[in-house]
Amino acid sequence: MKSNKRCFITGCDENTEWQLKWFLENYIKHNDTPIVFADFGVSEEMRAWIYQVSEFADIINLPKQGTGGWFYKPAALLASPCIETCWLDTDIQVLGDLSGVFDYVEDNKLGMVEDRPWSKRRGEKWHNSGVVAIRGKPAMLHKWANECRGKPKVGDQEVLHGIVNLTPLLRMTHITDLPNIYNWLRIQVIDGEDSSKKLAMHWTGQKGKDQIRKMMYNG
Repeated sequence: MKSNKRCFITGCDENTEWQLKWFLENYIKHNDTPIVFADFGVSEEMRAWIYQVSEFADIINLPKQGTGGWFYKPAALLASPCIETCWLDTDIQVLGDLSGVFDYVEDNKLGMVEDRPWSKRRGEKWHNSGVVAIRGKPAMLHKWANECRGKPKVGDQEVLHGIVNLTPLLRMTHITDLPNIYNWLRIQVIDGEDSSKKLAMHWTGQKGKDQIRKMMYNG
């Protein structure tokens, strides 16, 4: 990369690579901040496409760790070539310029949006890992990555929650809240929460993937 100051990063494996072109088209429509791709184990066909497109400022090949795709996320953030980095899941529909997210990043903390539906349903505060913004390489990011290299269960979000939810102070120390507009969740809309100002619509779960397919095939 020509500049190592700031970038967004995304990544996927063979199971979710079908979303990547759709994601990238939406991203470049609204953003000019460099975006980096992290290879979690895509197909040979997809890898060839990734290397031939000009939109990716850099490509990161991560060492295989024997876990599912989403568990590579913290490792991808650690491998970022930039001082400030923001991770984006490929099931996020980018609706606007996301660069303002870096205004909320704090040293040695993970910037994340509260997972309001999960907090509501589980009676404790959760953060959604679809968008994660950092400056440098926070200590919690290293711990999260180490836990994801072991024998994690469910998903990367649950792994992080298990670490920071030991005490409210621990969560406050290591996570800073980002504005909801940077990661608006599908379940929020179902719950009657929506905003015309949202910049990223996160189509979570299988029903979300079905919606992405509809958008892809219907133009």
